[in-house]
Amino acid sequence: MAKQLQARRLNGIDHNPWLEFIRLSKEYDVVNLGQGFPDFSPPDFAVQAFQQATSGNFMLNQYTMAFGYPPLTKILASFFGKLLGQELDPLKNVLVTVGAYGALFTAFQALVDEGDEVIIIEPAFDCYEPMTLMAGGRPVFVSLRPSPAPKGQLEHSNDWQLDPTELASKFTPRTKALVLNTPNNPLGKVFSKMELELVADLCQKHDVLCISDEVYQWLVYDGHQHVSIASLPGMWGRTLTIGSAGKSFSATGWKVGWVMGPDNIMKHLRTVHQNSVFHCPTQGQAAVAQCFEQEQQHFGQPSSYFLQLPKAMQLNRDHMIRSLQSVGLKPLIPQGSYFLIADISDFKRKMPNLPGAEDEPYDRCFAKWMIKNKGLVAIPVSIFFSKPHQKDFDHYIRFCFVKDEATLQAMDERLQKWKRELQP
Repeated sequence: MAKQLQARRLNGIDHNPWLEFIRLSKEYDVVNLGQGFPDFSPPDFAVQAFQQATSGNFMLNQYTMAFGYPPLTKILASFFGKLLGQELDPLKNVLVTVGAYGALFTAFQALVDEGDEVIIIEPAFDCYEPMTLMAGGRPVFVSLRPSPAPKGQLEHSNDWQLDPTELASKFTPRTKALVLNTPNNPLGKVFSKMELELVADLCQKHDVLCISDEVYQWLVYDGHQHVSIASLPGMWGRTLTIGSAGKSFSATGWKVGWVMGPDNIMKHLRTVHQNSVFHCPTQGQAAVAQCFEQEQQHFGQPSSYFLQLPKAMQLNRDHMIRSLQSVGLKPLIPQGSYFLIADISDFKRKMPNLPGAEDEPYDRCFAKWMIKNKGLVAIPVSIFFSKPHQKDFDHYIRFCFVKDEATLQAMDERLQKWKRELQP
């Protein structure tokens, strides 16, 4: 065909680095600590809820309301309304989407216009940039920057901070939205209330929307607290808060997400939704509604899954931190999320010339070398940075610690073998 087939909005976003690492993880005998999904079962009540949804009421095989299964939108409004300090209307303030990914895409399509600028705080989940570009917007990046830890101590994710002056300089008359991700993927940083107030003040000063990706909100460690920016004074009216049943109930394949916000913004997301997917699968929504009903009864108590899961994952995190150090990797201690990143600077100094394409960031070469030679999969952190900044942050790799005990034991075996190979 002589005409260009693809729409111009796809130019430059067709390459996905994840595909290469997924392919390599299947080609080699590896322990996969790269992709962010649990390899253990969801809680019993969640499994039972899904089984009931698929084998109980036969009408759950049919369409439900376009913007969300009513029992689910109702309990989401009730549950999160208390946390956000708002009276949420299930019909006006809640939209159920195909995962949080669907919520993000719907938000960008609804709100970002040709030439609009979108501020992205990096390292950032790698879909924010292409979603901005597909909507016709221009990504504007501002980096969290690390402060060195005291000698002999591990760095923490909260050592990575925004420069207030640099952040303020990114706002222009064309700025339409800022994307916030807390707890952050890949860093595991949980933004403090003071940091959120800085972002909130600038959004209000410049009349900018905030798209807040909070899928890991229950996965916080060491007594840290997740704060939703929409709960801060003046922010509810300009914030979209995005969540995920997959991350909340360890069931990422269900692909049930949601977005909450004021009706004057949400109505535009509903327009995109009704003209694209129109409707999300009913049975998954019914299962998630039951899960929240269960959690609402136990919330804040030791029996709450939202307390049990982070407690268990903190033990996994600490296990992984100890193990990675045995071969000279330097983990940063995350405050939240599924992930930690590890500094590979020592390896970059000792073995700087790993095979790879010309100008390929070092962490990508290292991650591929580790898959092929050590049987361990991690994700290079440079893919979470914009191109101009990738070389500045090419000495970190990301590991997922939300894994089964057997997976962590298999990791230990690979690391112990690696450690023996390092000995003279």
